[in-house]
Amino acid sequence: MNRRKDMVANLRSKANQMASAFNMSNFANRDSLLGPEIKPDAMSRTVGLDNSGLVGLQRQIMKEQDEDLEKLEETVVSTKHIALAVNEELDLQTRLIDDLDTHVDVTDSRLRRVQKNLAILTKRTGGGCSCMCMLLAVIGIVILVVAIYLLIKYL
Repeated sequence: MNRRKDMVANLRSKANQMASAFNMSNFANRDSLLGPEIKPDAMSRTVGLDNSGLVGLQRQIMKEQDEDLEKLEETVVSTKHIALAVNEELDLQTRLIDDLDTHVDVTDSRLRRVQKNLAILTKRTGGGCSCMCMLLAVIGIVILVVAIYLLIKYL
C-alpha cells in the first residue's frame, strides 16, 4: 500500500509540474487519457466471495490500478518529452528571430547611410542632372569612343 501511495504521489507531482509548464488550469479527465472505464462497481464484484476471495479480488484490483498508473505515467512522460521538444524548438526560433532582427537593423542603418549620401550628392550637383546635362554626357562618351577607335585603327 505504501508503494502504491508513493507511486500516486510521484505521478501527481509530475502531473503538477507538467501543468505548471503548460500553464494549464484544469487537468484532462481520465477518460480522455486512458479511455472510458467500463468496469463494474466494487460491490457487485464482491457478492458471494469469502475472505480469501475478497483478498484475491483486492489483489486483482490493485494490479489493475498499478497497470492504469503505469499507463498514466507513460502518458505523462511522453507529454514531458513533447514539451521539452517544443521548448527547444521555441528557443531555436527565438534565436533565429533575434539574428534576423540584428540583420534587419544592420541593413536599415546601411540603407539610411546610402540615402543620406545620396541626398548630399544630390545637393552638391544642384538637384540632379537635367535632361540637357545627360544629353551632353552621352555625346561626350560617343566622341571619346570614336576617338579611341580611330587612334587604335591608324596607329
